[in-house]
Amino acid sequence: MCGIVALFNKRQQPVQLDTISAMTNVILHRGPDDDGFHLEENIALGFRRLSIIDVAGGHQPLFNETKELWIIGNGEIYNYKELQKWLTERGHVFHTDSDIETILHLYEEVGFDAPKHLRGMFGFTIWDSRRKLLFGARDHFGIKPLYYTETADAIAVGSEIKSLLELPDVKREVNQTAFYHYLTFQYVPDPETMYRGIYRVPPAHYFVIEHDRIRTERYWDVAFQPDESKPFSYFVEGTRAILLESVDKHRVSEVPRGAFLSSGVDSSSIVAMLRTFEPVKTFSVGSDIPGYSELDYARRTAQYLGTEHHEIIVNARQYMNELPRLVWHQDEPVADPSAILLYFVAELASQHVTVVLSGEGADEFFGGYNIYREPHSLRMFAHMPGWMKRSLRQLAEKLPDHVKGKSFLIRGSKSVEERFFGNALIFSEELKAQVVMEDIFRSASYRSPLTVTEEIYRRASDYDDVTKMQYLDIHTWLRGNILMKADKMTMANSLELRVPFIDTKVFEFAATIPTKYKIANGTTKHVLREAMKEFLPPEIKTRPKLGFPVPTRQWLKDEFYQWAKELIFEAKVDELINKAFVLYMLDEHREGKADYSRKIWTILIFMLWHQIFIEQKYAFEPYVSPSVEVRKRRSAELQPIG
Repeated sequence: MCGIVALFNKRQQPVQLDTISAMTNVILHRGPDDDGFHLEENIALGFRRLSIIDVAGGHQPLFNETKELWIIGNGEIYNYKELQKWLTERGHVFHTDSDIETILHLYEEVGFDAPKHLRGMFGFTIWDSRRKLLFGARDHFGIKPLYYTETADAIAVGSEIKSLLELPDVKREVNQTAFYHYLTFQYVPDPETMYRGIYRVPPAHYFVIEHDRIRTERYWDVAFQPDESKPFSYFVEGTRAILLESVDKHRVSEVPRGAFLSSGVDSSSIVAMLRTFEPVKTFSVGSDIPGYSELDYARRTAQYLGTEHHEIIVNARQYMNELPRLVWHQDEPVADPSAILLYFVAELASQHVTVVLSGEGADEFFGGYNIYREPHSLRMFAHMPGWMKRSLRQLAEKLPDHVKGKSFLIRGSKSVEERFFGNALIFSEELKAQVVMEDIFRSASYRSPLTVTEEIYRRASDYDDVTKMQYLDIHTWLRGNILMKADKMTMANSLELRVPFIDTKVFEFAATIPTKYKIANGTTKHVLREAMKEFLPPEIKTRPKLGFPVPTRQWLKDEFYQWAKELIFEAKVDELINKAFVLYMLDEHREGKADYSRKIWTILIFMLWHQIFIEQKYAFEPYVSPSVEVRKRRSAELQPIG
């Protein structure tokens, strides 16, 4: 796993080494093992390396035989051996065993279609000196990040936003439209970022920079194709087979591997399948607050599966001490409290291994979130005419809040497109009117979150409601929250995270499972649970998903209260946020009159991000976790002498 940056000077001026060096140095954590540069004409490529495959020969940038093509890449290509064989048969000569060199020769063979053929996680850039263009792409589901920005003089691409901020012409300004949507989703939806003028390359897209312009094009899209003709047993057996194959593919590396383990079926399944191939080290994290830790279940699962288990307990002080630096690592505000616990378990893992496997993506692919059961519970409304639903909603909205069933009637009278914005719906439009300043709310440019989801739902218009929800989550929640925190918190520890569920072959099979087999038997992920039951202890196969729960609800009443109050007063966000209302929510929450914890946390993380990146109140130097040095020392001790 690595970090990459590319700079294209539109004025045809050479790029200075100092400039590209500064952009790579700030992401030292993504690649502490090595760096590399290529400067030619008006372009520069910069690279930070974490050695995983072809440790001895995988230095980047890599080039072709004529040195007309140069590549830098971040990620792992799990089918590179098959591609390498095919390309060799077509006359290509390989000088390394690096998976990234395979992308370079693939580009020579098929051009802009190259990313279609890749199975894995990636963000890469190729300088094609023959055609005077930069070409690059991001993987199918957005496992690895890739950002870009444009100034009067240059176009820059990088693995992290902080690299782009090293350019003197890049302004640190809040994207106010993105801020408004962040209050709904707890992250900024693609392709915007929280910075005005900085964008994400969307997943399943490539980009081309030529003639002083950048354009992006989609090369692949998610497509569900349920096969109603096959029996339940076919999908159970097929799921087991494709997941075992994927886990095996995700084992490729020349460095030690392990796996994260919580108490749910997703991570437990990954560990159990990995255990069929090799001994496994597992890593878990929990809180010191009762009811907010899964360590007991994780420990029992590890014992059942026979892993070498490691765990860590995090308290409020530890969490708070690391929070500012970890917001810096995230680049953007992501108000998911579990991101910070993910950092701690990654730090623990990085003392022992360089690669970890994890269970992200199972819910989106196999129908695992409890909210996916809602269409079934609302089926009584499905055949009501539109006028009747509208009348019912108007009546329900007039009922007092304490009337039982009010929310059920309101949600039932809405279409899935109106009621479902993904797994996080933090602030309603009514509450936004109180929490943001009036000028922001009234501005015509700040529109309903429907403007984010409507195009996604349009592409999913032929699916049933459960599949529509999956499709939306894959295009929003998975990439904007789940994968973003997974990448940033593991790379903060120079640890490569791999996600065998989020694999094109796995998705192709999961996409054929009918909804009646996903949401069934009173549970979710029914096919997956049945496929994994022979691997898992009985108490785990039916457990609901918790992830790494964090007691922010309790901490905001006690340990975090004073810090939160001071942050609200000090953050220079008065033009955006109604601080009086935020303070009101904080006190109401502390007194137990309402649970505002998720809303308060969303605001606090934005304020802290604003202090770090916009106000520049805090400065963080390029940093490699001491645990990485521990890992390197242990690895060296294992090497034969002489």
